[in-house]
Formats: sequence, structure tokens, C-alpha cells
Amino acid sequence: MLIDHNKLRETVKKILCATGSNDDEAGIVADHLVLANLSGHDSHGVGMIPNYVRNRKANVLHANQHVERVKRDGSILVFDGKAGYGQVVAREAMAEAIDVTRETGLALSALRNAHHIGRVGTYGEQCADAGLVSLHFVNVTGHLPFVAPHRGADARYGTNPICISLPDTALEPRIILDFATSKVALGKVRVANNSGKKMEEGLLLDKDGNPTTDPGVMWEEKVGSLLPIGEHKGYGLALICELLTGAIGGGGTIQPANVRDTRIINNMLSILFDPARLTAPDYIASEIKAMCDYVRASPPRKGHGNVIVPGDPEREQRNLRKTNGIEIDDETWRQIVESAAEYNVRI
Repeated sequence: MLIDHNKLRETVKKILCATGSNDDEAGIVADHLVLANLSGHDSHGVGMIPNYVRNRKANVLHANQHVERVKRDGSILVFDGKAGYGQVVAREAMAEAIDVTRETGLALSALRNAHHIGRVGTYGEQCADAGLVSLHFVNVTGHLPFVAPHRGADARYGTNPICISLPDTALEPRIILDFATSKVALGKVRVANNSGKKMEEGLLLDKDGNPTTDPGVMWEEKVGSLLPIGEHKGYGLALICELLTGAIGGGGTIQPANVRDTRIINNMLSILFDPARLTAPDYIASEIKAMCDYVRASPPRKGHGNVIVPGDPEREQRNLRKTNGIEIDDETWRQIVESAAEYNVRI
């Protein structure tokens, strides 16, 4: 079905309010989830609602929390998300890190113990709105691992996303590079499973470590696993995310001595800086424009579309989906309706 983004936002907000969120929190989370769908990232959109409802009932996701700064040492900040909605506490942590960057030119932020922060590109965009460059490294703890290491036959860590963002210039819109270090995000496998579709080859292993195209292996009693991007290179990036955020950032890694139940805890290590402190803005703008034009002008290979720059697909999808509506598969919608019914919300 196709649903208007404004109607979908109101539906999500009603469910969140029914589970105990105040109006402001419900609005922030709903805005974030629907924007993910609008951007073409259904894996991080409203399909997460059943997980959130489940974790609210299990009391491992806490409503109406605000981020707590537990340390500031110069330009270094450490925050505790108190297992609150990640869309709220990560946004608040970034807002404070942005203020510090405006003051000093550079900030390093470690956010610990945030429930699922959603699409990490949102925080890159938040920094881009402030005219800043940002790098974000994230790990995922609190539940079983989903991604196999290079050469491994079973899962040992999460999808561990990385985001790098460059702000708008006078000549080129912002560049937002946002990707999971697995070949595919778990949410995209969930969408395929709910839609009754097979995955492409080379993305998944079954519980015995054999290649498979069946997305259902990720929801069996003994789960299968996703594969890393770029073989050993993607695995290396994922491991570095795990260690930067979980060990050095202090939020904990997914190693089995730490808690594993149904919660989705994200830790994020972010580096923000003001590009104008390094190079004249006019030069930055002209070089970014020239380089983006240069790569976009590469003739496309047979069977492929034109070359694009990170951030282009999201802008295109937002325009299309605002006009045409957001497509929600029947099973995902059934799960959302079922979650709403648990709190007597009619949608």
C-alpha cells in the first residue's frame, strides 16, 4: 500500500504516545522514522515500530529520557543515553557537540547506551545543517550478533554503520555517505522477509554457514548471518567500529559477556569539525563542485544508470515519495497494526 507521509507520521506518533512517550518525543521519533522511509531507507523506517513496542513492554527502552553529559574535557564529550529513544538522545548529544565545535573548531563525542538511534545519516545531516563536517562510527549491542566476520561461518557482531558528511556549499548540495559495514542492513532483510522476496546471492549465510538467498534464516531459532562488505576490508571497518565505540568510547562491545536480550543499544563515536578553519570556503566549494561534476560525467557502464554522488539517491527518493506516497508491504503494516492494537490504538 502507499501511504501519505503526513498520515504515516501521525499514525506512528499516536502509537508512541500510547506507549508512554510525551508529545515532543513521539514527534521527534516519528519524524525520524518517516524521514528514513522518505529517503528510501525502509530498513530504518516505520517498520521498526514493532521492535520499539516490544522493548517498551520489556522495559529495556525507556520513554521520555534526555541525554546526560557525563564528562567534558576540552573538546571531548561523553554522553549517556540512559536507554532512551536513540532518535532523541543522539540528536541532543549532536546538538551539544555542534555547539562545542562552533566554539573550538573541533569536537569528539562518545555517546553510550542509546536505544536504536535509527538512520545514522540523520546525524550527519544535523551536522551539515550547522555547516560542519562529521564522521560517525556506530556499534550495536544488547542482542545477538547478525554479521559474520571475513572467513567466519557464524555471526559475531552487528551491522556497525559508518557515516561521513560534508555540508552544503554554494555550488553543491551536502554529501552524506551512510552505510552499514554488512553487505545489506538487517532491516532490508526484514523488509524482504515481510514481502516474501528472496535476497540476492552473496549476502547471507544460513545457520550452518552455507550461502542462501532466504531472508527467513535471520529469524530462525539459530540465526544465520549477514556477510561484510568488501570481504576483509568491510570486516576490518566493522571491527574498528566495534572497538572505537564499544571499547574506547566506553559503551561496551557485543562480546558474549555483555547483556544480550531483545534490546537494541547503539553506541556512537563522532568527530565534528569546522571546514572553514582549514580552508577558504570558496576554494572548498569550487573543488567539491569540480570533483563531483568530474565523477558524474563518467559514462555509465552497460546495464547501469548514471554515476551519482552520496546524498543524490536520498534527495531523489524524498521528492518521489513525498509526491507518490510511501510503500509499506502488507506484513510490515500488519505488524504495525498489531502493535498499535496492544495499546488500543485504532489506525
